[in-house]
Amino acid sequence: MRLFVHQLRAEQRLFWRSREAAFFIFGFPLLLFVLLGSVYSGKINGHPASSVLLVGMIGYGAANTAFAGTAIILVSRREYGILKRIRATPIPSWLYLGCTLVSSLATFALETVLLFLVGRIFFGARLPGHLASLVVAVLIGTAVFAAIGLAAAALIRSAEGSSAVVNFILLPMAFLSGSFGPTRRYPGFLRAIGDALPLKYFIDLVKAIYLDGHALWSRPGSLGVMAAWAAGGAVVALRRFGWEPRER
Repeated sequence: MRLFVHQLRAEQRLFWRSREAAFFIFGFPLLLFVLLGSVYSGKINGHPASSVLLVGMIGYGAANTAFAGTAIILVSRREYGILKRIRATPIPSWLYLGCTLVSSLATFALETVLLFLVGRIFFGARLPGHLASLVVAVLIGTAVFAAIGLAAAALIRSAEGSSAVVNFILLPMAFLSGSFGPTRRYPGFLRAIGDALPLKYFIDLVKAIYLDGHALWSRPGSLGVMAAWAAGGAVVALRRFGWEPRER
């Protein structure tokens, strides 16, 4: 446990020392929320626009932190030989990866709290009622996108292209899943693509808990789709993840 805590502390220090990464992963969803909250007003689907946008930004933040952040960090460390050197140390591989994922969870947990505070202070968004269900949903969502991030890190071949590849996936997924606003007026084929993406089901789950007051298990379909994506990501990561730099 002492080694885990020590490595987790080191991961957090590395994250916050990189100001560019910290802004993109941690600060960008907050900035987007402020911008979108300043544009939208009134109600969306019967709920205050600020609360609906808050749910969307929680979804985007989870994907941005656990998926994009995990993939970019691990690919960069692999290609620069950092993972190879870490594997030669006494730190077990599972512990190192676990600390990386828990560090992402800690970052996203803080970001979620700040999103609620920003929504409450600037846009009058209400605070969550079913706090326990919301916390568990955030944990599940982070785990799902972390698994997909590990799979992406296993497939991306170069550090230089990792950010471009990840954003090529992340931004359309966020757009099609409703992170930036309602999707009911999208063309049918775009909604069909969104219906296959894990972010849509995470947003639906958070929306059911936060806006509609339902319990976590009220959306078994959403939990099932998210579990399927997590399992698929874990299988790809187990089969393809490497610690050595890829040959060019």
